Amino acid sequence: MSESTLNPVSGDDGFVRSAGGQLAKFAAYAVAGLALVIYLLSVVAGEAGSTISGNAIDYENNAITIALREEPPQLDANRATDASSNVVLAHVMEGLLGYDIDAQLVPGVAERYEIREDGATFWLREDALWSDGVQVTARDFVFSWKRALDPETASQYAFILYPVKNAEAINRGELPVAMLGVRAASERILEVDFERPTPYFDKLVAYLTYFPVREDFYNSTNGRYGADADMLLYNGAYVLTDWVHGSTMRWVKNDKYWNRENKGFLDEIHTAYITQDINAKLNLFKDGQIVDTHLLSPMLPTAMEQRWQIDRSMDGSVFYLEFNHRDDRITRNKNFRRAIQLSQDPNELVYKVLKEPSYLPGVSLFPAWLSGVSESFQKEYPPVQHQMNVEKAREHLELARQELGIEEFPPLMMLAGDTPIGLLSAEYYQQLFRKHLGLEFRIDVQIFKQRLEKMRQGDFDVVLSGWGPDYNDVLTYGDLFSSWNLQNRGRYSSQKMDALIRIAQSELDPQKRMDAFGDIQHLLYEDVVILPMYERGFSFVVDPRLKDFRRRSVGPEVDYNYAYIEKSSD
Repeated sequence: MSESTLNPVSGDDGFVRSAGGQLAKFAAYAVAGLALVIYLLSVVAGEAGSTISGNAIDYENNAITIALREEPPQLDANRATDASSNVVLAHVMEGLLGYDIDAQLVPGVAERYEIREDGATFWLREDALWSDGVQVTARDFVFSWKRALDPETASQYAFILYPVKNAEAINRGELPVAMLGVRAASERILEVDFERPTPYFDKLVAYLTYFPVREDFYNSTNGRYGADADMLLYNGAYVLTDWVHGSTMRWVKNDKYWNRENKGFLDEIHTAYITQDINAKLNLFKDGQIVDTHLLSPMLPTAMEQRWQIDRSMDGSVFYLEFNHRDDRITRNKNFRRAIQLSQDPNELVYKVLKEPSYLPGVSLFPAWLSGVSESFQKEYPPVQHQMNVEKAREHLELARQELGIEEFPPLMMLAGDTPIGLLSAEYYQQLFRKHLGLEFRIDVQIFKQRLEKMRQGDFDVVLSGWGPDYNDVLTYGDLFSSWNLQNRGRYSSQKMDALIRIAQSELDPQKRMDAFGDIQHLLYEDVVILPMYERGFSFVVDPRLKDFRRRSVGPEVDYNYAYIEKSSD
C-alpha cells in the first residue's frame, strides 16, 4: 500500500520454502553464520514456549494492549496512505468486501455481488449499520467514491478508483464528479459502470479508499473528518472512543456491527504506546505491557533466552532504491542509473549488511508470494538475472558524464527514513557508491511524514522507498510506475510502460494479462526505474494467551479482528 507497509496469502508453506532457500544462502556467508545459528536455534526455543505476565492481557475486561509504529496522520479513508492508518481503519471500518482470518476475500457490507465485463452490481445487507444505528446505504459508497476522485480532496489513492467509468477524467478535473459511473439503484443496490473490463474489481473494493462515507456526517465535521475519534463514523468491528494525539487510542467492540458474533472478539484494544523504537517495544513485550512485537536479528538471542515462541511471515512488502526521473536531475540519465545498478548486489545488502533472517534479496518489483496464472509469478516469469559488474558500471558512468556535459558529478541527495534498517541501508549505499564509482551521496534522514512530503515534491535524487500490497493481485505492484500514478514519486514516464499497464488493467485473458506483467518486470530492469533491495519478512513474538492474531501481506500489516484471549486456567 501503501508505502510500506505489509502471513503470506499462500500460507506458511510458502514462507518455509522461501526461508529454506534463504538459510541455505546464509550458510555461504561466514559473516552471517551467527545469524543463521540464532535463527535455527530460535525454532527450538520456540518449541518450549514460555509464559508471560503483565497488563497486556486484561482478562476482566477482555482487553489487550498494543503498540503502533506511528500515529495515523488522520483517519480519512479517502486520503489515508500510511500503514498505521490502514491498521486502525481496517478494524473500525468495512467496505463492500473484506478478508477473513485466512486472508481470503469474503462479503462485507455487500452480502453478494456480480462482476461483468462492463460493470458490477453489489447488493448490500440490511443489517449493515453505522455506529449511530443508521443503515449503511449504497448512497454512502457513491458519496465516498466521488469525494475520493474530486481533485479538491487531493487523494493520493484516487487512481485505485480509475476502473470506474470516467474516474480518471474526473480526477484530472476534465469532467464533473456527477459523471462518475456509480449510482445507488436503491438503498441496498450499488451499480458500477467500468471504464474498461476489470475482472479483479472485487479485490479492489476491499481497499480502504473504497470504504463508505456518510454525507450528512461528513458535512457536520466542518473539514475535520477523520481528525479525531468523534470526527469519524464507524461501521467495522470496533469503534474508536478515545484518541489522545501523540499518545494513546482506545478501540471498543462495536455493538452495531452486523458480524459481531464472528469478528471482533475482544471488547477493548488499547494502543497505549506509539513508537518506532523496536528496542522499546521489545522491552514492553518482555515486561508484559504489549501483546506482540516484531524482532530484528540482534533481538533473537533475547527471545531464545526467554523461551518465547518465535513466528515468521513475509509481510508482502518490497523495498527498492527509486530514482528521480525529473528533467532537472542527474538521475534522469539512463547511463547514470545503469552505473548505479551494476555497482550493487542485493544479496550483499541482505546477507552481509542487514543480516535479517526473514528478509529475501530483492530481485523484482513483484515479490515471491504473488501468484501468476497457475503457479507463482516469479516462477512463470523469472526476473532478469542481475550480476554486479563494477568495471562496466564505471564505463556507463563515464558515458553519463559525457551525455550530461559535466566535468564531474556533484554530490547527490539520498532520501531515507529514520528506521534502523533504513539508516543502515542508506549508509551501505553511500559507502558502496563512493567506493565503486567515486560518487558522493548525502543522506537526508527524515521521519516518515516528512519523507513522504519530500517524495511527493521530488526533493531527492534517489530515495529508499517501498511498497506493500493494497489488494491480492499482481496489479497492486504492476501499475506503480504508470505516468498517472501519484505513487510514482520519481515521475518515471514511458509510453511503452503505460501501454503495458493498460493491457494489464483490462485484458480478460489471464495468460495475456500476465504476459504484460512479465514485460513490465523486464522493462523496469532495462530502464533502471528502480533497484530492488529486499522483500521484507518478520520474525515476531505474540503473547501465548492471545490466539488468532495475524500478520498479513494483504490488508492491515497486523490484524486483531479475529484475535481472542484464551481463557485463564486459574
